[in-house]
This record gives sequence, structure tokens and C-alpha cells, in this order.
Amino acid sequence: MARTEVILGQFLITGADEEPLPQAGVAVSGAKILDTGANADLLRRYPDAEVVDKRDCALAPGFVNTHHHMYGVLAHGIPLQRAPAGFWPFLEEFWWPLVEDSLTHDLIAAATEWACFEMTSNGITAFYDCLEAPNAIPGALDVEAEVVERWGLRGILSFEATERKSAANGQEGLRENERFIRRQQGKDSLVQGMMCFHTTFTCSPDFIRQAFDLARALGVKTHMHLSEGTYEPEFCLRTYGKRTVEVYDEWGLLGPAVLASQCVQISPREIQLLAQAGVAVSHMPLSNCEVGGGFAPAPEMLAQGITVGLGTDGYVNDFFEVMRGAFLMHKARLQDPTVMPASVVWKMATESGARALGLENVGRVEPGWAADLIAIRADLPTPAAPHNLLDQLLLWRNGRHVSDVMVASEWLKRDGRVLRGDEATIRARCQQAAQRLWEKTHG
Repeated sequence: MARTEVILGQFLITGADEEPLPQAGVAVSGAKILDTGANADLLRRYPDAEVVDKRDCALAPGFVNTHHHMYGVLAHGIPLQRAPAGFWPFLEEFWWPLVEDSLTHDLIAAATEWACFEMTSNGITAFYDCLEAPNAIPGALDVEAEVVERWGLRGILSFEATERKSAANGQEGLRENERFIRRQQGKDSLVQGMMCFHTTFTCSPDFIRQAFDLARALGVKTHMHLSEGTYEPEFCLRTYGKRTVEVYDEWGLLGPAVLASQCVQISPREIQLLAQAGVAVSHMPLSNCEVGGGFAPAPEMLAQGITVGLGTDGYVNDFFEVMRGAFLMHKARLQDPTVMPASVVWKMATESGARALGLENVGRVEPGWAADLIAIRADLPTPAAPHNLLDQLLLWRNGRHVSDVMVASEWLKRDGRVLRGDEATIRARCQQAAQRLWEKTHG
């Protein structure tokens, strides 16, 4: 019989749409939420349960990172003779030749290990990862999955298939996705697969249609980067006479089984098309700044009813920082302090992110939902109360304030200590991997 734990909290955030409950907690059993309520009531209802006292913390759903490049950590600090002068040079002169084309299984494993440690530390309990390593297939996704399963995180993994190197390599990328999706569908695992291709400017129309056909046959979502900068819409206008979303619409490929990342340089008409088709979007406010892509119209997408989650893009991976970016940038862009309130950003970081990834019963703390929880220290400099808690946590907390992390009723972090890996060892391995990558690309 599954054990029952009662976790007592100073506050319980069941979901971003409801006001947090003071002096409330949660009972978990068998990977699911069993019950929620006032601490005293839970203790009375479950007298034989193991009690975890987190009454100095706010209990909340774990964060859902809707777009990660776990291998990206290896590029942090890489020596460059000159910085890329725009989005296309960023890809052509830096990211593709110096990072993605140089990845090996060993480098991918080291980077994945660090990413899992980092996510566990910061309260990310579910994530989607997009791996492009054209010289590391077949088998690259298996390398990632072995690490993620060992860490106990809820992960969706994909290979970013592209024809930028060759048509044959593109086909191998699609096969990598198909093989991995089928393998994981047959396993009892928190790790699953998704179909993925890159963009309209690195993939032919027939190749893109093939990716969608495979996804439909396998019953999974399809992911692509979409208009991260001005390059792709300009390419589509030159090549097809339409903007990017309009091209996908004309090809009949948009629908609720599509996850589109970035969506920075899109028009009001394109937002309407995404909304009408039920496409979900991953918003990455910080990485969009890094590559000079612009500010994605996230408030405008939300206003049209689009499901929008948040992603780190493998750049700044503390989710509180990403949430603050989404909270603050659009206020400045639109010169309106009322847009993107804390409750909306929290929903993007949890329930909406899970919905964007197709994860069922993930992202809220409710009976019957997945027991994916975090405890955030609530020792704030001013009094925390139900009416201000979401704002207070969003503005004044960081990943280091996440004291406890649970996925499917299993503790991955307790009282500030990550349980499934030693930080110093993992960091040293990642540093060694980065050094090998840098030496490989710079001699």
C-alpha cells in the first residue's frame, strides 16, 4: 500500500486562479494529490500519515519549463573572437558550428546531468527539451533519457530534426524522434517523446509535412521554433509570399497538437490564426533578449485565448528570473503596469505550461492531480498574506529559496539538499565537458 504524507504549509497555492490558502497543506499518496485543506483538518483526517512540517514555506505546484536546450549550458562563456551581429550570424557563425555540430554523447550526458541538477534545485518539476546534435544521432535522446529518468523529473524529450546539413541527416533526425517516441510509449516512465523539426528556413515543405504526419500517426505533439527573429518571416515572405504562421495555415498544419516556441516577430493576423487553430506557445522573454529577437507579444496572445507557457531556452534557468522577465518586460513594452499580473505569470509557469506540453493533471495542487510540488521559503521582508503572496514570491524569491521539491510523490530535494546527485561532482563533470567542447571548436 502506498504511503501517505501530509505536508503542512504556511500557505498553499492550489492554482494561480485562486487566492492562496493560509495555514494549509496537502496530502499525497501513490504519485497523486490525495487531499488539500487546512493543516489542522489534514492532521485529523490522516492520523497515521507521515507529517512533513513546512510551515515556514508556501507550497505550490512545481514549475513547468516549456522549452529547454539542456546542452546549452556548455556554450556559457565559450571564447569568441567577436560576438554575433544579429540573429542569423548567431546561428550560422556561433550556435550551429561551435555548439550543436560539436556535441557528442558524452557531452550531452554531462550537460543533461547539470540541467537536471539545476532544475531540481530551482523547482522545475516538468520540462520539454529540444536537442539538436546532428552528429550525435542515433541514440542522443537515449543518453538524455537515462539521466532524466534517474533524476525522477517529468520530461518530454525531442530531437530537433533539420535539413540544414543534408536531407539524409534530416531523415535521421525524424527517425530519432520516431524511435524514441515509440520506445517511451511502451514504458512506465515519466519521460516521453515529442516530434520536432526546426524552422521553415532549414526544412523543406515536404520534410515539414512528413514530421506532422509522423506525429499524427504516433499520437504526439509537434514542436517547431517560430519567428524567433525577423529572419524567418522575411524568409517566408520572400519564398512563399506569406508570413510564417500564414504559411503553416495555408499548408493546413496548425492545430491543438502544435507547440510553437518563441513567436516573437508575429503580426496581429498571425496571433488570430494561432488562436483559431488552438496552437500552444512557449514564451522565452530572457533568451529573446539575448539573441536580439525582440519582445514576443505574449499579452496579446493571452488576450486571444492562446495557451502560453514559459521557457528558459537553456539560457537563464532560474524560473523565478524568467517569471520576472515576463512580469516586467511587457509592462515596459506596452507602457501599462496592469498587464501580465502575477497571477497570470504564475499560471503560465505551472498549469498553462503543462497544458501547452499536453501533460494531463499537472500544474495544480488538487485531489487526483500529479503530486508535483515545491516548497518556497516564505521568510519575506514584509508580511506575506493571501492577497500579496504571488507578487511577493515572484519579485523577492529565487531558485535558492526553493527548499523542497517533489515529483510524483517522490522527494527530489529536502530541506535545501538535492538528493539525487552531488553538486560539486556534477559541476566538475560539466566544466570538463565544456572545456572539451571549447577545445574541439577552437583548437
